[in-house]
Amino acid sequence: MSDKKADAQKTVVKAVALVKEFRDFWHRPKAKAVNEIDFEVNEGEVFGLLGPNGSGKSTTLKILLGLLYPTRGSVSIFGKSPRDVKTKAAIGYLPEESYLYRYLTAFETLDFFGSVFGLPHAERKKRAEQLLDMVGLAHARNRRLGEFSKGMSRRIGLAQAMINDPELLILDEPTSGLDPIGCREIKDLIKFLKSRGKTVVISSHLLADVQDLCDRVIILYGGKIRGSGTLDELLTVSEMSRIVTPLLEPGLRDRIVGEISQSMGGIPVSVDHPRRTLEEYFLEVVRKAREEKTGTYGAEGGGEIAEYLKKDGNMLIEALSSKLPPPGEDTDAKDKSESLEKEMADKKIREITDSKRLGEDAPAPSPESEDLSAANSRISQLLNEDKR
Repeated sequence: MSDKKADAQKTVVKAVALVKEFRDFWHRPKAKAVNEIDFEVNEGEVFGLLGPNGSGKSTTLKILLGLLYPTRGSVSIFGKSPRDVKTKAAIGYLPEESYLYRYLTAFETLDFFGSVFGLPHAERKKRAEQLLDMVGLAHARNRRLGEFSKGMSRRIGLAQAMINDPELLILDEPTSGLDPIGCREIKDLIKFLKSRGKTVVISSHLLADVQDLCDRVIILYGGKIRGSGTLDELLTVSEMSRIVTPLLEPGLRDRIVGEISQSMGGIPVSVDHPRRTLEEYFLEVVRKAREEKTGTYGAEGGGEIAEYLKKDGNMLIEALSSKLPPPGEDTDAKDKSESLEKEMADKKIREITDSKRLGEDAPAPSPESEDLSAANSRISQLLNEDKR
């Protein structure tokens, strides 16, 4: 019995048959952003929530934060409702866009959020100073947030998410807008929080960052979980083997491949399974979902160019481009002839356009244009296309 209780305490987030359906003014179903998903996040792990735009990630995070009510199903944080005040006090949240008070300074911002959590003044000041130093903003402690770049705003946003020393940290695109140094610092910080036993939920499109940090991930598409597991489970290609050795002299590699047990010669050789990248697995999951005609309310893969664009493009090409001369034909003479033809055609089109704008009849062809039957032919063709 005690073992079961201990196991239950290790589950920080639990979602069961979670559904969120948005409705219009007349209460008609409009979009099912989350569709019967189940997952758990355990204590002390970094958990990744992945998916294309519109797959249900942000909706799921808002349900975990108690900002949205699920249509069906249940979700618990530390075994309680996410709307419980004490539960909220144990959560730190970094939204995708940091909507902070632009007229407050960096220090005042952290002091304000510390007061929201009921921290004493001396403790707020100490934590604010430490956080500003940690995220590299100690030099900007007295600058207003309205003057901050996006990267600086992300840093102060992360600092405010940790002012209450949360047990659960929910980060939505934590490295968005940061330079490579800032990205590395944030990832090192997340690893440090994990070492302290903190639980971190990350939603990000930067798959390389997720791959560096997460113990487990789920991939959403169309509101459903299309892939889940540890990174080793998802990315290891078990159908293939890989042999790793130090740098070999020419020819030795072939002998080892042919007679590995006899030809090692004391060289350490390890055999494991090659791994694909998280990005490759992610795209494969989305591709299969689209092949199965899985619906999504978010962005889908790009299709063909719009027909009207292709049509206009062809007309323009037909009107202005020339045919290539047959082999052996005088290219220079051909180019001059076609250049003159195009010049006369353009002139004629301008004359016709001007006359139509002024309400006049089309002007009579000029003597030189009559001598150019090819140009007249081209003009007639363009006029016929215009009538059609």
